Amino acid sequence: MNDRAKWATVGVTGAVLAVIVAVVLLSGGESSPPVTAEVKEGNLDPPGQVLSQGEAASVVMETSEGSFTIQLDTDAAPETANAFAYLTEEGFYDGLGFHRIVPDFVIQGGDPKGDGSGGPGFKTVERPPADLEYAPGIVAMAKSGDEAPGTSGSQFFVVTGSGGASLPPEYALVGKVSEGFEIAEKIGSLGGPSEQPTRAVVIEKATLVRG
Repeated sequence: MNDRAKWATVGVTGAVLAVIVAVVLLSGGESSPPVTAEVKEGNLDPPGQVLSQGEAASVVMETSEGSFTIQLDTDAAPETANAFAYLTEEGFYDGLGFHRIVPDFVIQGGDPKGDGSGGPGFKTVERPPADLEYAPGIVAMAKSGDEAPGTSGSQFFVVTGSGGASLPPEYALVGKVSEGFEIAEKIGSLGGPSEQPTRAVVIEKATLVRG
């Protein structure tokens, strides 16, 4: 019996939320075509020093639905924030899409394959703060179920609703949406019954802003 069949038989309890988390953030799910012709999978070396711990920096995500800004948390998550900044400066996110959208929960993107299984060719491991709560606006990194807490590649998610409260503190912290959260919510409203977007949502340009 697959994961979806298993949780379909359970009542609306905390167990349902736990399985939804596993389906949404820990597995590839159903395949969807890549949003770009260029395959960026596995092309990058591990990041060097882009940001210093405590350095103020943000990433502006210009999408086909509008723009939002992620304030990177270089204090609590210096290695993850640095890797995210590196991917941004390399243009890795440009042209990629949000391949998984769950209304009132998360929007997930940054996969060069577009099916939940892709990455940049390296992994960063930085366990998030033990008291981290995935409140609306928090940005964190997705991982597979067999990876250690705090493991990340390029896939990230933005918490858009109350469903994030069910997540354990195992997903590496990136930062928080500081501007344009309404755009993330708008994207979050475009999720279909299969947790895939009802229309393509593309990151047209990601830009690192220092200071």
